[in-house]
Amino acid sequence: MTIAYWIVAGLLALFYCYAGTLKVIRSRDELRPMMAWVDRIPLPALRALGTVEILGAIGLVLPPLTGVASSLAPAAAIGFVLLQTAAIPMHLTGGDRRIALNAGLLVIAAVSIWLSTGL
Repeated sequence: MTIAYWIVAGLLALFYCYAGTLKVIRSRDELRPMMAWVDRIPLPALRALGTVEILGAIGLVLPPLTGVASSLAPAAAIGFVLLQTAAIPMHLTGGDRRIALNAGLLVIAAVSIWLSTGL
């Protein structure tokens, strides 16, 4: 179960670290082709969302790796489930029907919650 957690959490952490970094460093114009919804939220909120994603990615990996505050790993995964639960309606209300990635991330985050209980 530990190997499965590291695979799932590692992939999830890589995705969120990448996506969060893009949201923190790129402009709206650079993000718009990938994320049609960026014009619907204020820029500081977009930057904060990116920061939260980076911190969540760290929370998935660092606590189990160090053995310190291991309960933060499932908390980070729960945060990602909540994030995607909010992202799906955000996409749908904006007319963007491409939510397969969001649904997949939600499922993967839910699996990582389950796997993290066995650490």
